[in-house]
Amino acid sequence: MSEMNEMTLPTTPARPPVQPSGGCPFDLPPVSALFNREGPHTEFATLRTEEPISKITLPDGSWAWLVTRHSDVRAVLGDTRFSSDTTVHGYPLSGMTAGPNPQNRSFVHMDPPEHTRLRRMVTREFMVKRIEALRPEIQRITEELCDRMEHAERDAHGGVDFVEALALPVPSLVISLLLGVPYDDHDIFQQLTGKLLSRTVPNDEREAARRELFAYLDRLVTSKEADPGDDILGRLIIEQQRTGEITHDEVLVFAAALLIAGHETTANMIGLSALSLMHDQESADRLREDPSLIRGAVEELLRFHSIVRNGPRRAATADIEIDGHLIRAGEGVVVAVPSANHDESVFADADRLDVCRPNAQHHVAFGYGIHQCLGQALARVELQVVIDTLLRRFPTMRPAVPIEEIPFRTDMTIYGCHALPVTW
Repeated sequence: MSEMNEMTLPTTPARPPVQPSGGCPFDLPPVSALFNREGPHTEFATLRTEEPISKITLPDGSWAWLVTRHSDVRAVLGDTRFSSDTTVHGYPLSGMTAGPNPQNRSFVHMDPPEHTRLRRMVTREFMVKRIEALRPEIQRITEELCDRMEHAERDAHGGVDFVEALALPVPSLVISLLLGVPYDDHDIFQQLTGKLLSRTVPNDEREAARRELFAYLDRLVTSKEADPGDDILGRLIIEQQRTGEITHDEVLVFAAALLIAGHETTANMIGLSALSLMHDQESADRLREDPSLIRGAVEELLRFHSIVRNGPRRAATADIEIDGHLIRAGEGVVVAVPSANHDESVFADADRLDVCRPNAQHHVAFGYGIHQCLGQALARVELQVVIDTLLRRFPTMRPAVPIEEIPFRTDMTIYGCHALPVTW
């Protein structure tokens, strides 16, 4: 993954920097704001109009370009002259990236041809047809967790933590199943992942968490080398490692990238999606009455929430003109996906959730170009299954506390809810 929020506001002679009302600069407002309980922030909208490509200062004192318009974001992400390689000169590093150490880089932070070679090894595992075949198992997992949630012990507010009961376990169970990671170890990788994605954890603590996660995965991969299972890591070992195409360390990096990406993003999307539909009963009723609309609603929820608030980031390897603006070789670029997904020139009334929006699928929540999210088909199916099941089984579900008391993940690079007490 790449990062976005470790930066200061753009500064130009043309106008003073916009001061955010709270949280991190250029973070979209929390759900409470987008639900019209307070005015939404205007930083992105102002930039898209006045300075769609502007300079930002990074924590180490260097600077990079911030790209905010939908069309420009697609232009950057679709142009392979903008490098994803963290070792390339000018790449805007931060404490939350893997850093320039090649041992920490997954194929996500590589360019062709190496990116192409490595990504191709796991592409088939996440093809739509293969993921659709998992739908019954994802449905079974979801139903079982809903059964448990129905009988879970209530807290002092009479609620159950939706994140702990359903939002986090669904993708964690599924990715553990796919990778062959013991689900009994989920507390380990969830705790370590939380530190890696935190914007407040000191760099030395984050690096310690990274080493601990890799040590855990090293033991896991070593055990699988002796006895590969019928799972993604087992097949990588049999088909790629044993043939000499990749090494033990490369399998380990695959495991880390897929494990982190496979549960963090979807878990937070499930929580925010559920909260959105609890708040918007009209939309919930519409989806309940016509479940065929759920696929489109998932695209709109992905667009609306844009939970990855940390990039992507790139470095220009040549002088490139984007919408009349010259970005020179060696200059870094930060792509504001949340801004692109709220671009009024593409999405009318973009700050409103519209589960029947006709062009919601044009969002860039999964990125764009050759680095587009490998697991997007899996995320879509998980969201579709969970939303359909919740609407059917918990039609009266609602927050157990005022929305202002819900702890949103403003301290994390992946936005969502730390907890979501619900009742029904």
